[in-house]
Amino acid sequence: MEQVTIQSLSDINTAAKSVLHMIGKSRIICFYGSMGAGKTTLIKAICHELGVTDNVASPTFALINEYRDRNFNPIYHFDFYRINKIDEVFDFGYEEYFYKTEGLCLIEWPELIEEILPTEEVCKISISSNNEGLRTVTKLA
Repeated sequence: MEQVTIQSLSDINTAAKSVLHMIGKSRIICFYGSMGAGKTTLIKAICHELGVTDNVASPTFALINEYRDRNFNPIYHFDFYRINKIDEVFDFGYEEYFYKTEGLCLIEWPELIEEILPTEEVCKISISSNNEGLRTVTKLA
């Protein structure tokens, strides 16, 4: 099991590099964790490591934000927290993102849409925190 511990916010960029190593060639990265675990913060750091210069923010209301990495490749950041039913995902054309041959998909709250994710390209990352503020990032099997 691959794992990295984030002891403080000053460790976030190092953790992002470790996570990028963990995900390898996976194109769809699912981030699991409770509210406030640090999913968005980690995604911001990952985008920074990939050379994104735009402001990276959670697309809670828009469902998706698009960025470009240093090589102008697309990065799609999804947040499905506010999804009430799977039909909402069908309405914005998820197939174009999840089944495209290019572009990294970073997904917050994937448990709400797991049934439509392509299984072969998905990497699952869990983020948990403890009472001392330590975050543990684990690549799930």
